[in-house]
Amino acid sequence: MATTISSEFHKLNKAEQNSLITSLRKFARNRAAFAGLVIILIFLGISVFAPVIAPYKAEAQVIKDRLHPPSAQYIMGTDKLGRDIFSRVIMAFQVSMPIGFLSMGLSMVVGVSVGLISGYYGGVIDNVLMRITDLFLSFPTFFLLITIAALFGAKMSTIIIMLGITSWGSTARIMRGVVLSIREMEYIEATRALGASNARIILRHILTNTLSVISVTATLMVAFAILVESGLSYLGLGVQPPTPSWGNMMSDGRDILRNAWWASLFPGFALMLVVISFNLLGEGLKDFFDPTRRTRGQ
Repeated sequence: MATTISSEFHKLNKAEQNSLITSLRKFARNRAAFAGLVIILIFLGISVFAPVIAPYKAEAQVIKDRLHPPSAQYIMGTDKLGRDIFSRVIMAFQVSMPIGFLSMGLSMVVGVSVGLISGYYGGVIDNVLMRITDLFLSFPTFFLLITIAALFGAKMSTIIIMLGITSWGSTARIMRGVVLSIREMEYIEATRALGASNARIILRHILTNTLSVISVTATLMVAFAILVESGLSYLGLGVQPPTPSWGNMMSDGRDILRNAWWASLFPGFALMLVVISFNLLGEGLKDFFDPTRRTRGQ
């Protein structure tokens, strides 16, 4: 992987290399965004290697050690069934991170496509697509997800699809606004005059100039998806036990919160840290791509 990145870097000319290095330095100077990126990369590593990192099996019950407080043996304590909370928090990364990224991917594909087509073509197509978008935006997303989960079950694949097809509306709206401004620019008119097809203009000239908006929106969408999945699991409509999810772990610990605070605290802290990390990265990318917002790190 490192060899491939190095090879691609050396293919760039000197000016491109200097521009890339300067951009990376500017991003790194935004401490909050850089910290968010580092934490996210660590969490992705935990998600991949969770079975190796977890000291115990997530479903293993040791009844004699139930509600054991944090100690050298159980660094985050155990729950009411004697399961190691640290192992379950670690294994929950393999639930939350895939749900966050895959649902974000589905949502972005739909939202970006609708926004591009609506903003570029305008007219009747724009009106129809925006009315459909308004319809999706008019429903409270979380309550709509609760209804769908109750009707169709709460498998992991179902949750990903549910989140993807119900959360694309805001992305479509944002993309439409950006495309409306880009399509009126002179270079687009010149490209059209040279005989370029609509598909080429959209994919080659408009989409590439909206990557900054897409990247910022995508990071925030991952945080939103993870938070919603945890909320559904907390209500018993998300990932079902014994599969660990931060949401169902907090739900299990709510009845014993006074006597075993650690049962809900640690999964809640993991959820908070993940969501904050993605939000920090999103804000950092927004500052990075918008020079007028760079008040620090110059």
